[in-house]
Amino acid sequence: MQSVDVLIKGRGAVGSSLALALAAQGLTVGMAGAALPSRTGDVRTYALNAASVELLTELKVWGSLPASAICPVYDMVVYGDASAGRAGGRLSFSAWQQGLRELAVIVDAAALDAQLATALRFSPHVHVVADDTPAALTALCEGRESAARSALGVQFEPKAYGHHALAARVSADRGHQGVARQWFGPGGEVLALLPFEQPTAGASYGLVWSCEQARADALKCMSAADFEDELNRATDGAAGLLTLGSERATWPLALARADAVSGAGWVLLGDAAHVVHPLAGQGLNLGLADVAALSRVLAGREAWRPLGDERLLRRYARERLAPTLAMGELTDALQRLFAHGSPAAHGLRNRGLDALNQLTPVKRWLTHRALGL
Repeated sequence: MQSVDVLIKGRGAVGSSLALALAAQGLTVGMAGAALPSRTGDVRTYALNAASVELLTELKVWGSLPASAICPVYDMVVYGDASAGRAGGRLSFSAWQQGLRELAVIVDAAALDAQLATALRFSPHVHVVADDTPAALTALCEGRESAARSALGVQFEPKAYGHHALAARVSADRGHQGVARQWFGPGGEVLALLPFEQPTAGASYGLVWSCEQARADALKCMSAADFEDELNRATDGAAGLLTLGSERATWPLALARADAVSGAGWVLLGDAAHVVHPLAGQGLNLGLADVAALSRVLAGREAWRPLGDERLLRRYARERLAPTLAMGELTDALQRLFAHGSPAAHGLRNRGLDALNQLTPVKRWLTHRALGL
């Protein structure tokens, strides 16, 4: 059996991006595992930061995406819990105030997956291979349920939130103007509207609604009319009158981090290494940052050092430790803060949002951290 330099297990966005990045260095890359299934009616969207867009641009993927598959975010408004007749706090971010072109870019998940697959087909250094193909380095990008990670004995124990995320596409009766909106509700609910161009150009959103599993299941099974009533009640007209424009999909939420992300001849990336709450929209950004970091480490290795050298791969592990740990702790702390039901916690978190809204330097720091700048 012919060997490869790097064997990648997992053919999602992270694994595909890694294959393209390493192939650009002249390494032979084997892609193992089943190809992604064709997802008819895929409603997922990704919120990508500047660092992720830069990586995908370098990989010659970003510029090939159709215009209808991407939408810049120029402003973001965060609303606190206004339940039980109590006023909620408010926090806003503006690209113009931060001196940036945009805060993020929303991209159609299916379109990105398709463009990555097309780029891989035209890469002469990337080959589809068997799971047991010999390689100097094996990169596990299989997601949170990675079987190969378990076989290595790596500990990965998800902390279930008891919440599910519900995703859908919705249209509004007025333009989105590139504004993303997010509501923190009672019981730790988080509802996000991400500006998008489908199904209605200039007036659509990607919806991600995180809530207790029973409520998520109920929302998924409601009639379109009942779901729209719930959605418009929750958003209180801030984005206009919203109508459902797609099927609804749900998945469970958890926090997890592998106790080791590298070893002799192997490395973990993306959800195989870490999973965070989606309230900050940083899941794929963390995975693509893993790709960029590992690519740099391998490109900068000493000529005599093999790709799977354990000390070499520790450089990658050290570089990614602080960012992934910090994002996991931040999203977990925010989720727990807004899940607390006491009146005192309600007042504290809403006053905190209002106070933070006045602290321009702190908002700038938070923005640049989220953008990977």
